[in-house]
Formats: sequence, structure tokens, C-alpha cells
Amino acid sequence: MRHGPLKLKAQLLCGDAIAMGPGKADLLEAIAREGSISAAGRALGMSYRRTWLLVDEMNRCWRERLVATGRGGGGGATLTEAGCEVLAAYRALEAAIDSAVGATEAFAALGERLREVPLAPASVTPRT
Repeated sequence: MRHGPLKLKAQLLCGDAIAMGPGKADLLEAIAREGSISAAGRALGMSYRRTWLLVDEMNRCWRERLVATGRGGGGGATLTEAGCEVLAAYRALEAAIDSAVGATEAFAALGERLREVPLAPASVTPRT
């Protein structure tokens, strides 16, 4: 989420793996909407392999699988009850962070001092 020049993102870690972050939450929403992991990946502009790796990582990080896949020719995928609950809790966490940032005086003070765009790089003449 972005507040002017401030960008924050919540990530939940499982060891060194990112169990949940903004991209994975978007992927879960796309799976719920599309009914398929590969269709969700296409909708998000992600490769088939990348999409499946992210789903596999999420399913390995949480105590319960977040995504259930169909077997056989029918395929398909759905969020499990745990997947729906984790997604809802993550989105609530993002909203709480968003609300807290907007009410922070420190953020306002930093924003007042920040340039709109950076100055051009200083030209440096190498010594010979």
C-alpha cells in the first residue's frame, strides 16, 4: 500500500520463505475468482511455473493448505476454509497498517521534508 511517498507491505515469514505478502494475497483472490491456478496466473500476468511455485510455497508454510487442487482431467482449484480465513486476516492487517500510517505525525513530518523527485545526479569527473 502506498501513502504518497511511503510504501509499506506486510509480509509474514515462515523461516526464510514468505508465507504471505501482497502478491500472494492477490494470487489467492485470483484463484478464488478464476477457479484455477493457471487461469489466476494468466490473469495476473504470471507464468504457469511461477504461479504453481507460489501456491506450493503457501501450502507448505501454513498449518493447513490454503489452496485445494482438483485431480484428473477436470483440474480446477479453490481456496480452502483456511485459505479464505488467512486471506481475510491478511487484508485486515493491511487495512490496519493503512489506517495507522494515515494517523501518524511522524509520517507527515517526513513527507513535508521529502522532495517530489530526486535531484539529478552530481557529475563527477574522475581524477587521472
